[in-house]
Amino acid sequence: MNTQIINWQEISEQQKTDALARPAIADNALLSTQVGNILSQVKNQGDKSLLALTEQFDGIALTTLEVTAEQVQQAKLALSEKRLKAIQTAYNQIKSFHSAQKFEDVFVETCPGVRCTLKTEAIESVGLYIPAGTAPLPSTVLMLGVPAQITGCDRTVLVCPPDKEGQLANEILVAAELCGITEIYTIGGAQAIAALAYGTETIAPVNKVFGPGNRYVTEAKKQLSQQVAGFAIDMPAGPSEVLVIADKDANPAFIAADLLSQAEHGTDSQVILLTDNAPLIDKVSLELTKQLAVLSRRETAEQALKQSRLILTKDLSQAAEVSNLYGPEHLIVQTENSQELLKSLRNAGSIFVGAYTPESAGDYASGTNHVLPTYGYSKVVSSLSLADFSRRYTVQEISKAGLSNLAECIIELTDAEGLDAHQRAVTIRLEEGA
Repeated sequence: MNTQIINWQEISEQQKTDALARPAIADNALLSTQVGNILSQVKNQGDKSLLALTEQFDGIALTTLEVTAEQVQQAKLALSEKRLKAIQTAYNQIKSFHSAQKFEDVFVETCPGVRCTLKTEAIESVGLYIPAGTAPLPSTVLMLGVPAQITGCDRTVLVCPPDKEGQLANEILVAAELCGITEIYTIGGAQAIAALAYGTETIAPVNKVFGPGNRYVTEAKKQLSQQVAGFAIDMPAGPSEVLVIADKDANPAFIAADLLSQAEHGTDSQVILLTDNAPLIDKVSLELTKQLAVLSRRETAEQALKQSRLILTKDLSQAAEVSNLYGPEHLIVQTENSQELLKSLRNAGSIFVGAYTPESAGDYASGTNHVLPTYGYSKVVSSLSLADFSRRYTVQEISKAGLSNLAECIIELTDAEGLDAHQRAVTIRLEEGA
């Protein structure tokens, strides 16, 4: 195993910067051109291009893009009671936590006669992209679909690449039905994002798109958010990552399992351990080797571990400082003083506290959202919530007396800025007979 072991006290400032660097995301000109060509095809040829690109990239010749209500019902019948119960339980958990996030309007009378309101409403139409690589991801359907449902978006569209039979996984369809999603299309890749942004004969455009994907999907989201007026994306995307802070009493087997749960996501995933206990690093190293040997995705995890770090810090306070510098997507705290340490931790997409709080719980069923900022964006970007499916706007209503109360202030400031028309819009209303 090639995971780097680092003593934070013995390296230079530049080495510290290098130690916390993410795997480079290549600025690939060829990728940009390829995706740009796909976007142009969809914009100009609509459904015809979607069918052709699906045959080209997914190896299936579809005759229709839409999933019918009958197919959804068949999916429910095809799943075991145990599988259906698991999806329902996860849905209930996620719904419980996200329902508590509902917004209420904020009303303030800033001075007599001046009434200001902050209102929140759902984004009218949203698109949910669900990857379908080596396995279906019903958990992602729930993580995106539940907040869209609770927020009250008028239209929620789900897109997902078809399998070799032109179908979507039964779990995907069942999760979508729970979230009240009835508009589902068997389309994936950059072309799916283009369809959601531009619209085609079958798929009407949406205002905002959510969901993870491969580099083609990520590039499409990036390009379209810059090209299509009024079209937005959820957040910047990068490889998965987890950082664990642990003390001498932490269970090394638990830590290794947590590190590997992220390492198996992809070869560019990054996992980091911060501890003030040198023997723990040795124990975790042994556990990583032991557990890695039995993983079905061993090769993927092994590659990810090459760019991962086991770091020895002076104490847990320093570990918290290093964690804040890194700003991980997932942060796991396995220390005796976890609640006290939590006060020092700020930059993380989601924090998992205690020996029995694996990151996997958040991925599936604790109730929090697993769509999180990566690549250090946790310093400025929040985990997915109802706020992402909403827009806020203000309303103000001012009486003549209220405007009179503000007039002197507005006139003075418009004088300072030289904006006569702004000033006149106030004074004309206060003039006799106006």
